[in-house]
Amino acid sequence: MSWHREALVGFDLETTGTDIETDRIVTAALIRLDPDGNPTEERTWLVDPGILIPAQAIAIHGITTEHARTHGAPTASVITEITQAITEVLSSGTALVVMNARYDLSLLDRECRRHNIPSLTERLEATPSPIIDPLVLDKHADQYRKGRRNLQALCAHYGVPLDDAHDAGADAVAAARTVRRLGEKYSSIGSLPLADLHDLQVRAAAEQAASLQRYLRRTSDAAAYVEPTWPVIPFSLEEKVL
Repeated sequence: MSWHREALVGFDLETTGTDIETDRIVTAALIRLDPDGNPTEERTWLVDPGILIPAQAIAIHGITTEHARTHGAPTASVITEITQAITEVLSSGTALVVMNARYDLSLLDRECRRHNIPSLTERLEATPSPIIDPLVLDKHADQYRKGRRNLQALCAHYGVPLDDAHDAGADAVAAARTVRRLGEKYSSIGSLPLADLHDLQVRAAAEQAASLQRYLRRTSDAAAYVEPTWPVIPFSLEEKVL
C-alpha cells in the first residue's frame, strides 16, 4: 500500500521565535491520522518556556507569558514526553509529518541539549526517519510555482482546510493532510517506499538550500549561507563551506 494511504502522524511546534539555537517551545502537538484522514490519537502540550514570550510570537499563536507560566508544564518534562512519543512513532515505522522539519526538529534537538535530555537522534541511534516534510516535497514537485509556500498557502493550493492556523494541533493535522494530497497528485512521490521518500527529501532539501544560497549571494549578500542539512541541523557547524 502507498504511504499516503496509510496512517500518518503529524507534529507541530509553536515557539517563542525563529532561532533554533535560542528560542523555546511554547506548545506542541502530535496527532495520528488514520488511513481515512481522520485524527484518532492526539497529544498536545503547553509549556512554560522559562523566558518571556515576545509580542511578535504572541501575535502569531496567542499564548502569553502569563498564560504559559500559569498553565504550562515545566519544559524538561514536556521535552521528555515529546521525544519519547516521537521515538515510539518512528520506531514503529510510521511516518512523522512535519512542516519545515528542519526548524521544528532542530529546535526540539536544542531543547533536549539545553535540559540534558536524550535527543531523538540519540534515542533512535540514527537520524530521525521516516520524516515527511510538505515544504520540501512541494518545492521538489512544483519547483517553479510562484507565491508563498507557508502552511496556509500549501493548504489553499492543495485544497486542505485550515481553520485555526498557528494552533499546533490544527497545523499538525493540516500538514499531514497536505502530504496526502501531494502523494495522490504526484505519482513520483506517492509511489516511493518511505525510506526512499525520506532520502529524496534529504537530497531535495540540500538542492533547495544551495539554490537559495546562490540567489542570495547574487542579489543581496555575497556571504550568505543556507543550511543544507535536513531534517535536523547539526548542533555545531564549525565550518561552513562558502
